[in-house]
Amino acid sequence: MSATTSATCVPGPDPVVPGAAPQELAAMRRALELAARGPYGPNPRVGCVLLAPDGTTLGEGWHRGAGTPHAEVAALADARERGAQVRGATAVVTLEPCDHTGRTGPCSVALLDAGVARVLVAVADPNPVAAGGADRLRAAGVDVVTGVLGEQGVEALGAWLPAVRGGRPFVTLKIATSLDGRVAAADGTSRWITSDVARRHAHALRQQVGAIVVGTGTALLDDPSLTARAVDGSLVEQQPLRVVVGSRDVPPGARLRGPGGELVQVRTHDPARVLAVLHEREVRHVLVEGGPTLAAAFLAAGLVDEVHAYVAPVLLGAGAGAVGDLGITTISQALRLVPNQVLPLGPDVLVIATPQHPPGGPAAPAPRTSTEEES
Repeated sequence: MSATTSATCVPGPDPVVPGAAPQELAAMRRALELAARGPYGPNPRVGCVLLAPDGTTLGEGWHRGAGTPHAEVAALADARERGAQVRGATAVVTLEPCDHTGRTGPCSVALLDAGVARVLVAVADPNPVAAGGADRLRAAGVDVVTGVLGEQGVEALGAWLPAVRGGRPFVTLKIATSLDGRVAAADGTSRWITSDVARRHAHALRQQVGAIVVGTGTALLDDPSLTARAVDGSLVEQQPLRVVVGSRDVPPGARLRGPGGELVQVRTHDPARVLAVLHEREVRHVLVEGGPTLAAAFLAAGLVDEVHAYVAPVLLGAGAGAVGDLGITTISQALRLVPNQVLPLGPDVLVIATPQHPPGGPAAPAPRTSTEEES
């Protein structure tokens, strides 16, 4: 499953997991469902279920966003509201309990104070600032089992996990093309190549990311709003940052200055610098939508983690291609992609794929990769 696809817990035969009882595996599946209720953002989506020694549920919780109680603390609060006794209980949690003090206290300490005797974890926390909860719990005599439904746990964390591991935002490149690879007709018109079904899907993707990135050429030519909208066309509550890459100013009356997420202009043509700026702002997932030149710049730099290609059964014969010059001169240098999912969307098709760079790494950027030239 791709990092931009929400995990869904599908009932089925539980695998044999050493050290985990059937009721604990069922609780982990429930914790994964709870995690999916959390918002996308700088923090991971985490779920937790507390079990009594007989396997009954004492409390449930999930992380509802920055500054709110973490999943473990929320589950403990839920158990208290139910009048349940949690001493000697088992905590089943999708991500290793944190061991640091930020806007909230360490979850490892909260579990110890509550007298939890056993903890099952799907995924170890890769964040060096927050990791260490499992070690603290073990040192205090708590029985800790890790890697329980770990694959599903990784899926539930989505783009957050590779972003934290890699020290930069996870990058999804989104393109919408005709069957012959055009993103616009010869006169520059591009609305609409794909169907409303595909566009609704793309807006759902926008709701999962922390920032949408375009070049100044796209910002000036297309005058996009770069907002995330619900099915009825209204703005959703949580909007991504609207990022424009390049030196030219965004006009005062541009739609980018209208309702929606904060407008951020990064005055550089270096994709790595763009990601560094967004990483400093705790953006975990970036959606690059900005046209052939910007797409080529990110691809040539080896900074695209996933491609979402919406393809419509339309032929244009001329017009801008989906990707600009990558500096590739022979087929052996081709940047090939490994498809992860193919999804029909009305008359269109979405291909989700992972770039696989040829031996030797990404191709050197072509001379004309400035996002300022984008059209």
